[in-house]
Amino acid sequence: MSLREARVSLGAISRNVETIRAATTPAQTMVVVKANAYGHGAVPAARAALDGGADWLGVVDLDEAFELRDVGISAPLLAWLYGAEADYAEAIARDVEIGVHNLEQLERVAATSNRAKIHIKVDTGLGRNGASVDDCDELFAAAARFEKQGALRVTGLFSHLANIEDEAQVERFERLLAAARAAGLDPEFTHIAATGGALSLSNNFSLQRIGIGAYGLSPYDGPAGIELEPAMQLSGEIVSVKRVPAGSGVSYGHTYITQRETTLALVPIGYADGVPRAASNRGPVTINGQRFMVAGRVAMDQFVVDVGDAAVKTGERAVLFGDPATGVPSVQDWATAADTINYEIVARIGARVTRRYVP
Repeated sequence: MSLREARVSLGAISRNVETIRAATTPAQTMVVVKANAYGHGAVPAARAALDGGADWLGVVDLDEAFELRDVGISAPLLAWLYGAEADYAEAIARDVEIGVHNLEQLERVAATSNRAKIHIKVDTGLGRNGASVDDCDELFAAAARFEKQGALRVTGLFSHLANIEDEAQVERFERLLAAARAAGLDPEFTHIAATGGALSLSNNFSLQRIGIGAYGLSPYDGPAGIELEPAMQLSGEIVSVKRVPAGSGVSYGHTYITQRETTLALVPIGYADGVPRAASNRGPVTINGQRFMVAGRVAMDQFVVDVGDAAVKTGERAVLFGDPATGVPSVQDWATAADTINYEIVARIGARVTRRYVP
């Protein structure tokens, strides 16, 4: 095992996709593998998701899309966020469906190839990417015109929720879908729900986008309401153990002072690897089945654990998080310690951390 290791269960990803598909109703499911599959590894996670029954894969940008195509993954694939120099020609040639959110982008895609397949993104209330409601009529009319000319085909219409159970956004999306159809478009794939919406909305349309749930984590502040398996376990090898007297300061600024003679264990994983500095003095770990807390500030490459009188040796491992059913801290425990969300904890795990894939 390496100094810093994220063990990823591909079987858990497959089973999570199966579980979510069984609990929801849309005809098809897209598993989102953006941001290196939320830190889990895009290519292995994509394959595991497909093994679990995913129909589509979703990414943010074209580089992420091309990474999947480069290894022979041929599943339907949507990308939806681009810069001004996006290579739509290569995307179209490699059968990547393109998310379009404004007229300028639509015109660029239409001028590139007559084989483009696009999903129009509309802003139903999130206030980020997507065509504004006031711009949709013009965008729909232009898309219908280009479609009649054979320049492209509108295969999808989609949006994204600001809040998991925002039925007002769903109703707005339904109105925009009706407007698109009135303009002459007939998108086969309509989608607004990510994991949380898929589990809670009354209308999930024809496609759902599953992100965090595929990796076994809840999209809610509490439990997901279905049985999911956290796919990642993060650990580091203990590289130093030393006995120190009471009154010893630990790490930068001495924000932790030992209250008695104790043992300090050093774990070589830090904020450069994605361990949040905000969890200093609060992040939990388990060593040999015993639970401890980070002592002092998390540094760039390491943190310290005060293990008291526990018999801890170099070469043993400190588990930061994994499946809490096995007795280790959860990703949510770390999110709470760092005042953030579980998405951020896994997505920020860095390149120095070795991913080890297990069934």
